[in-house]
Amino acid sequence: MVYQIDIGSSDGTFRAYISRPAKSPAPAVIVLQELFGVNADIRATCDELAAQGFLAVAPDLFWRQEPGVDLSVTSDDDWQHGLRLYQAYDRDAGVEDIKDTADVVANLTECNGKVAVLGYCLGALMAFLTAARHSVDAAVAYHGGDTEKYLDEADGLHAPLLMHLAEEDEFISKPAQAEIKAALAGKRNAAIYSYPGQNHAFSRHKGRHYNAAAATLAHERTYEFLRQQLL
Repeated sequence: MVYQIDIGSSDGTFRAYISRPAKSPAPAVIVLQELFGVNADIRATCDELAAQGFLAVAPDLFWRQEPGVDLSVTSDDDWQHGLRLYQAYDRDAGVEDIKDTADVVANLTECNGKVAVLGYCLGALMAFLTAARHSVDAAVAYHGGDTEKYLDEADGLHAPLLMHLAEEDEFISKPAQAEIKAALAGKRNAAIYSYPGQNHAFSRHKGRHYNAAAATLAHERTYEFLRQQLL
């Protein structure tokens, strides 16, 4: 079984992890990483989505800077490494990489042509931006850092959007969360869930703030949303 595919772009070729459902063709979910790269957590997320019946693909967003980044969430050195990559990351180029990924995946024989984007932190922002700038069938954002800085792009959102926010997120302030909610309040295709008492990355496998109950609830909402939009 091949667990990597190549994605061609105008700037070069990069790799993506792929996890396949038991039955195909199936709708696809493009899974977008945090600052740790396509690491064990992201691969596990893809595998869980595949178990739910989706073709899950996680592109290497940092390929221009350092292909194959795979960092641990428990290593301080890896955190600092990831932060450096995060701070230097070209978000506009990244949106185009995600669009290229979606285009390639939509044309796989294993895909039924429908493609959603789903991301965490950096990846959640990238899911929001991709949905605002390009055509996708659905978007899911878990605690997207810096989303409040791009709310002027919300008018471009035509695909259904599901957003998860941790109320005690140390990286997304309460005022920022209020801005996000206000900007999306008038959009009938956007739904936002808040998780009281939860910190950033409450759904990350083996993360410091992992909360099983909140993570399970968020994932159940995500799976139901994806089924409604893609099946």
